[in-house]
Amino acid sequence: MERSLMKGNEALAEAAIRAGCKCFFGYPITPQTELSAYMAKRMEKSGGVFLQAESEIAAINMVLGAASTGVRAMTSSSSPGVSLKAEGISYMAGSDLPGLIINVQRGGPGLGSIQPAQSDYNQATHAMGHGDFHILVYAPCSVQEMVDTVTLAFDKADQYRMPAMILADGMLGQMMEPVTFPEPRTTLPDKSDWAACGHKNQREHHIINSLYLDAPLLEAKVKERFKRYAIIEETETDAELYCCEDAEIVVTAYGASARVSKSAVTAARRKGIKAGLFRPKTLWPFPKKELCEATKHASHILDVEMSMGQMIDDVRLATECRLPVSFFGRTGGVIPTPAEVLAEIEKLAGGAE
Repeated sequence: MERSLMKGNEALAEAAIRAGCKCFFGYPITPQTELSAYMAKRMEKSGGVFLQAESEIAAINMVLGAASTGVRAMTSSSSPGVSLKAEGISYMAGSDLPGLIINVQRGGPGLGSIQPAQSDYNQATHAMGHGDFHILVYAPCSVQEMVDTVTLAFDKADQYRMPAMILADGMLGQMMEPVTFPEPRTTLPDKSDWAACGHKNQREHHIINSLYLDAPLLEAKVKERFKRYAIIEETETDAELYCCEDAEIVVTAYGASARVSKSAVTAARRKGIKAGLFRPKTLWPFPKKELCEATKHASHILDVEMSMGQMIDDVRLATECRLPVSFFGRTGGVIPTPAEVLAEIEKLAGGAE
């Protein structure tokens, strides 16, 4: 298959088109604007619809409307823009609608900066809107993996009838790497048993709704949803384990931070330090079993993030607090370096303070 050198944001857009996305609704914000610009050029030519909405709030509600008809729909934004979409994402979850949201994170809070960050972890995995619900959250660490994850995210969103998010960052969105794209999807899941796509063949009406004024009925809907979530937590986790077979110090990191940490772990191994890397590919569901496997010989965990440490509690909970967990992070748009992470590993291994 032919390889192309592409910027991450543009590769995400092309992958979505090939995955069968027919509707894109968005609003420009740095550092993901190239994704929207690419969609503006390509969607009509590929038989889809591109619309720049008047706001992020409008965009996510357009995704809700399109998803209600059974088509693959998506939006993309960056941190403050995703905050504005949170209400609509909750409405999608409450209506059992699939859809894809891409967050190319930037520094925060507030308007923050336009530089790469990972400070939206808690929002994506624990607080993506009001009510009792989850969304699928994926954390690729390369342009190729972002491409591969788009199809996966759409497929799983359809399978479980829930929103999915790809949690990228400004570094991955702006970097250029060679990628290989899959062939365009020609067949997609049949949604005629629930989608509001027209009253065909005298079937019953399909109603898309998230409002239940009868409290016991809403409780039953939420409990049914959580039965699905339990299946997802059991079957849909994924992670990369690097040099963890005998690792005494395991570094936990995702996305761009994992790229930096992998270099640091490799350098530590050259120095005779038994270090390893655990990289969650799914942030929700969090890969608890995989982390326990990665840390079975470890005496310490080092959590590395481009934030003030939002994943660290999930790491502690997954290991039932049986290991000490240290943290190293940069925030505000500052990217940690391999040398900085290596220095933290050396401290834990008994090196210089």
